[in-house]
Amino acid sequence: MRTSTNRRPARESAQLIVSDVSVMRGATSVLNHVDLTVTPTSRIAIVGENGRGKSTLLHVLDGTLTPDTGTVQCIGTLGVAEQAMSASDGRTVGQAVAEAIAEPLAALASLDTAALALSDGTADAAERYATALEHAEVLDAWDAERRVQIALEALEAETDSTRLLSELSVGQRYRVRLACLLGAGDDFLLLDEPTNHLDRSGLEFLTAQLRGRRGGVVVVTHDRALLSDVAETIVDLDPSPDDRVRVYGSGYAGYREGRLVERQRWEQEYDRQQAEHARLKESLSSAQNRLVSGWRPEKGTNKHGRATRAGGLVQSVHRRQEKLDAHAVTVPEPPQQLRFPELPTRTGRVLLRADRVSVAGRVAGPLSFSLSHRCRLAVTGANGVGKSALLGVLAGQLQPDTGSVWMPQGARVGFLRQETMLPLHRRASEVYATHVDALLAAGTIQGSEAIGLSQLGLLRARESSKRIGELSMGQQRRLDLALVLATKPHVILLDEPTNHLSIALVDELTDALGATQAAVVLSTHDRQFLRDIDDWPPLQLTATADGEASA
Repeated sequence: MRTSTNRRPARESAQLIVSDVSVMRGATSVLNHVDLTVTPTSRIAIVGENGRGKSTLLHVLDGTLTPDTGTVQCIGTLGVAEQAMSASDGRTVGQAVAEAIAEPLAALASLDTAALALSDGTADAAERYATALEHAEVLDAWDAERRVQIALEALEAETDSTRLLSELSVGQRYRVRLACLLGAGDDFLLLDEPTNHLDRSGLEFLTAQLRGRRGGVVVVTHDRALLSDVAETIVDLDPSPDDRVRVYGSGYAGYREGRLVERQRWEQEYDRQQAEHARLKESLSSAQNRLVSGWRPEKGTNKHGRATRAGGLVQSVHRRQEKLDAHAVTVPEPPQQLRFPELPTRTGRVLLRADRVSVAGRVAGPLSFSLSHRCRLAVTGANGVGKSALLGVLAGQLQPDTGSVWMPQGARVGFLRQETMLPLHRRASEVYATHVDALLAAGTIQGSEAIGLSQLGLLRARESSKRIGELSMGQQRRLDLALVLATKPHVILLDEPTNHLSIALVDELTDALGATQAAVVLSTHDRQFLRDIDDWPPLQLTATADGEASA
């Protein structure tokens, strides 16, 4: 149930309160007894893997979804930006802006009317003017249109007010909608994946706006840089031992620390219960074995002795069975954790060398560098300068127009492409097994080096048995990563490795890449990833490079 007590801005008195909210989808619990309070100073992020209920919680907050149980109370106004904006109603950009700031425009119109009444000496004119003025001041109405215009320009959105929304791309429409919301000044701003359609300058503008605005913010995002820069409280919808959401304070750092402690506690309790269950099961099995064979007395023992001992053993078996039946494993299996394989390389040995490489129209050059044991290289640059193409050249999948790439005999390279090329009709386990068999048959790896899919902590057995087309994009990305690691590469090439991966897995992958002995080359636009690897040597690509680059 939702109640809304004020459709006008409440400013310092604004509140958005979620109390004991649960949402079911059939027999599946999407949200379970959620409590959350949003104030005008709140900076809250909602995180979790796909399908965990992030957008559902946002819809509960904005009132478009009524929870099965619990209440939502809103005092103040809401501005909501979902991932898509409708354009089927023939509206223009100007009409969208006017709708977004309708309340400030109406307040200015009321103020003008009150001013005329005041000049005409109408009864109660002074009181009406004072009320209209106060309302306009609360809304900062005089500046509303300018705020939207600044946001449109900063987000590189369409500024032509006559342009039809239907003529814009999905990304352009979203930027228009976001600019309208940033300029409107509602008490609360609810955003669903707001960074999806923004470039670096747009991201910086959005970050500054969210940090500085005078209303509360709730954002659904996978963008770790936005989490780090904006969020003060993080609501984690990923699985927990009791299926309740977790709320972490102290920003992204507090979330990471709290989640790690939570998982360690979860794993310890799960292992303790599993061990106790196994002990009781073994105890029952031992008693049953004694009942079958161990109680038989030696020859000459009287019947009374045999019966007495048999009865005691039967009672022992019953007691142990009752204990086992009473000991249910109540803690669910904890989340998987990436188990990055050992990738040994020889110190001082050159693993890959690029010599004056370029690709006409794709990679400006010439580019030269070499990689050896534990070398790191971060390939950066704007879209279209050839980052993916360069990785393709290093992987031997694209021939350079000038220069060459050399690897010593026996050196192995693993290449994670930006887009998946998996056969959607085949099962994940089958594709992985076929890949490993091919590596063994070719002599690329030896039998002792083969890694089972379950050993990597990337897919569970129930996920591995599915056809790839039935897996989520994140699960498909996990399989792509597993295929790369199965090669036991000496050189790892990663093109936008964080795409579609959960926050937890990206953090684990970042730590693993920092520790591995293999050489690593990666290209990414992920701002937090770039911060995490800011000590890696960079290779900056430009569209007009005409000199030799080195790393």
